[in-house]
Amino acid sequence: MMDPLKNVVVIGDRVLIKPLEASNKTDSGLFLPPSVKERNAVHTGIVMRVGPGYPVPVTQDPDAMFREDGGNQVNYVPLQVHEGDEALYLHANGTELEINGEQYVIVGQNAILLVMRNEIPDSVDGL
Repeated sequence: MMDPLKNVVVIGDRVLIKPLEASNKTDSGLFLPPSVKERNAVHTGIVMRVGPGYPVPVTQDPDAMFREDGGNQVNYVPLQVHEGDEALYLHANGTELEINGEQYVIVGQNAILLVMRNEIPDSVDGL
């Protein structure tokens, strides 16, 4: 199966999320119109793509930007979220878009409140 997001490159600290379908029924059995669901502040979705992270300069040489050879090099501090994570995010901070007929939301990592991940790194187990 061809990846519909094959040509999608996310920039900086942004994250592309596939929203999970929200239920239109409350726990008590009330049905909610779509306009009420859309105004909810927090949504969930699956992280599909992540940007490279926060840019930081490679060199500490203050004259590097004036030389032709390498004032444009950049390293990145990677993001905490990973593709496949289920994210709880602030919907108001996102931009909705459609790619190949599918709905997505792009948010900055700072709009993600938490992620649920199947595999937890060993460094977190002791906390």
